[in-house]
Amino acid sequence: MRTGELPSGAPLPAVRALADALGVSPGTVAKAYQVLRQRGVIETAGRNGTRIRPRPPVNATRAALRPTVPPGALDLSSGEPDYDLLPRLGPHIAALSAEVRRHRTRYADGGVLPELADLIRERFAADGVDAPAVTVTSGALDAAERLLTAHLRPGDAVAVEDPGWANFLDLVAALGLRAVPVPVDGEGITPAGLRTALVVGARAVVVTSRAHNPTGAYLTEGRAAELREVLAGQDGVLLIEDDHAGELSSVPLHPLAGATRTWAFLRSASKAYGPDLRLAALGGDETTMARVAGRMRLGAGWVSTLLQRLAMALWRDPEVAAGVTAAGRSYDRRRDGLRAALSHRGVTAFGRSGMNIWIPVADETRAVTALRDSGYAVAPGALYRQATPPGVRITISPLAESDIPPLADAVAAAASSPPEWGRTVR
Repeated sequence: MRTGELPSGAPLPAVRALADALGVSPGTVAKAYQVLRQRGVIETAGRNGTRIRPRPPVNATRAALRPTVPPGALDLSSGEPDYDLLPRLGPHIAALSAEVRRHRTRYADGGVLPELADLIRERFAADGVDAPAVTVTSGALDAAERLLTAHLRPGDAVAVEDPGWANFLDLVAALGLRAVPVPVDGEGITPAGLRTALVVGARAVVVTSRAHNPTGAYLTEGRAAELREVLAGQDGVLLIEDDHAGELSSVPLHPLAGATRTWAFLRSASKAYGPDLRLAALGGDETTMARVAGRMRLGAGWVSTLLQRLAMALWRDPEVAAGVTAAGRSYDRRRDGLRAALSHRGVTAFGRSGMNIWIPVADETRAVTALRDSGYAVAPGALYRQATPPGVRITISPLAESDIPPLADAVAAAASSPPEWGRTVR
């Protein structure tokens, strides 16, 4: 493979044929093939035999889909928060200087601060998440990578949302894992889709609780109950529950935490407090949290205690909490306002929580190009979807109220009769 003599997709000899050619036992060849499968080098496809796996698409193709923003265009493609609504970090950082002088962290002291761990447990418990153990990572994607690598091997199947978070789809590919798409409607992943993914061998399931990216779906109480029923008894399956928006979400949380024996619930600080606050709170069963913490000690070591103390200061500040709540309401007004304006113009749009809305279209390229020509940069749905019909994602955080009518006019002109999507809840 390193020399290119065996390209991606090349067939390998049957075990007995290779054993005869090499003069070794069939058991030796079978063991070698097993190791190669575990390392994600080869795959066995039933009657099609054993082949070299495709190289993980980390991916130039997906990266090429990310839109460029022409000068003067309004960027509605990024998924970024409204920076004017983020809390001011300066006063809190200044206040930390004296505390840091009192608590100098040594290499032997690295890890989760006990007072932060207590605060995470308290905040999770307030939302109905009873976490036996907690830790912190450098953001949501870092948590997902550590969870997947601690439990899965290359070639294993992961049930992913379709459409779903583009960065997570890239991560699954980079780890040599196999993505099994699970349809998403307005209430989150569908029970039938999840059941199918488990039947075909998914060893991990990723679910967004609220503010789903890109569709704005969220798990309702009824849907959460249905998914718990599907997951019952699936103790060999890792459940990763992503509540990245956290305090910004005005809709209630209906967690799946504990639906399987092996599970993790994560919440990022980036959306509410700023992308540079690279910290995610993670809770779950004791074994899973120990694996994540153990792998971190062997690599990065720990999340900076400066960031940990800053997160605690922000979470304990009533003024910051009020500002985050106000920011969430502002996003709700913009999102709901754009959806209403589009509906008035005969355009169907989805988005019940979060910073994004999803608009099904007949032709993504045409829609993205037409909107770009009208002065708006939006994200093509191909970044996020696998089997889902075409669509575009619009981030509402940069919008002022006065931007909504002309944007709705431009979307209505760019979109044509779309395929049906998300009929369960709109």
